[in-house]
Amino acid sequence: MRVLITGGAGFIAFHVASQLLAQGHDLTLVDNFDGFYDPAIKRGNVKDLQAIRPVRICEIDILEQEALRRAFESSRPEAVIHLAARAGVRPSLQAPSHYASVNITGTVHVLELAREFGVERFIFGSSSSIYGGNTKVPFSEGHPTDRPISPYAATKRAGELLCHTYAHNYGMHVTCLRFFTVYGPRQRPEMAIHRFARLIWEGKEVPVYGDGQTRRDYTYVEDIVSGVLAAIELNPHYEIFNLGESQTISLRDLIALLESGLSRKARLCFLPSQPGDMEVTFADIGKAQRFLGYQPKTPIREGIRKFVAWFLASRKA
Repeated sequence: MRVLITGGAGFIAFHVASQLLAQGHDLTLVDNFDGFYDPAIKRGNVKDLQAIRPVRICEIDILEQEALRRAFESSRPEAVIHLAARAGVRPSLQAPSHYASVNITGTVHVLELAREFGVERFIFGSSSSIYGGNTKVPFSEGHPTDRPISPYAATKRAGELLCHTYAHNYGMHVTCLRFFTVYGPRQRPEMAIHRFARLIWEGKEVPVYGDGQTRRDYTYVEDIVSGVLAAIELNPHYEIFNLGESQTISLRDLIALLESGLSRKARLCFLPSQPGDMEVTFADIGKAQRFLGYQPKTPIREGIRKFVAWFLASRKA
């Protein structure tokens, strides 16, 4: 199968692409290598993918519609996995216009070209943040999502609605996957687990917003990949699925796991709660289990052990 992945040099995309290459699929990766975090990390991801098997690299911003059209023309994808996005809840509060531009207008560009080129399968990478201030847990796909509490969350929900519009009007097959705090080897450096590990290792203060009792449903990246591949195979007309571990852990307990893995004590710095932060994320994965056969296999303790092993090895490289 010919597959085009937007945000193709990123963390989740690397792991998805690795599995697709192992299965013999033809890949095109679209990425603009922006400076949200060190572009050298993404170029390293691409280099390691190329070592598995050659892939087509298109250094394109999804806001550049004509350049993006050329990538579709040259690759003629049968499936699109749309992972490109401006990420992060807190940064979105500082740059809402940019988040809206990339995550909404950019998504329209990708959907429109998928329609134009008759793409058979479209996967949209959504986020657990769309559940906003919901207090009923675990979060189910049928719960209200009309009260997001950050611009990032609002743009992701808008992306889902655009996906539904294209599925409804053009008969496209679209699956939206709500990722719950993905972590693992090659995780973006600004994300909590990677950032905390680095600060603990370097003996620097670890910022803890609020009392440290907020809870997250952390999902190991290999489990996310299994859900993505299953969604490509299922290829429904239009569906939304949660992909999480369906377990929660407090921020303080997460830091304790990192301390244990790194054999170093964290220097905690308690700060006021941040706007846009959710008190809890917790996935009801019943629907994904029924339709996708999704079954997360990596509990947080094992996942942190694997992450720490990668983190320490990367420090020596």
